[in-house]
Amino acid sequence: MDKATYDKGMKIRRATLGDSYVDKAVANMDDFTSDLQELVTTYCWGEVWGREGLDRKTRSTINLAMISALNRPHELAAHVRGAINNGLSKDEIKEILLQVGIYCGVPAMVDSFRIAKTVLDEMEGK
Repeated sequence: MDKATYDKGMKIRRATLGDSYVDKAVANMDDFTSDLQELVTTYCWGEVWGREGLDRKTRSTINLAMISALNRPHELAAHVRGAINNGLSKDEIKEILLQVGIYCGVPAMVDSFRIAKTVLDEMEGK
């Protein structure tokens, strides 16, 4: 593992997903999951999210669409929060999910709206 890339990835991961989310993931690491956490932090967050080719708002936009299309609810909830942290508005998230419905199917869109609404309501204290 490249320590500098890992550290860069951890900084981006925390800025996007929030300290509490990352702290929980790190606290739950054990012999089985430590390699996973290191790989995700180093390569996903450090190497790819750390590239200069796209800003974080754009990367969050792409992630919301892909994760919705793949129907990954846990990751979608994390990345809805991340999208807000990276500058997307609630209306932009709505538009992304509507686009998912047209290109990936209504069931993916409906589930994604349900998850996003729950997260956004929690973030607004509802």
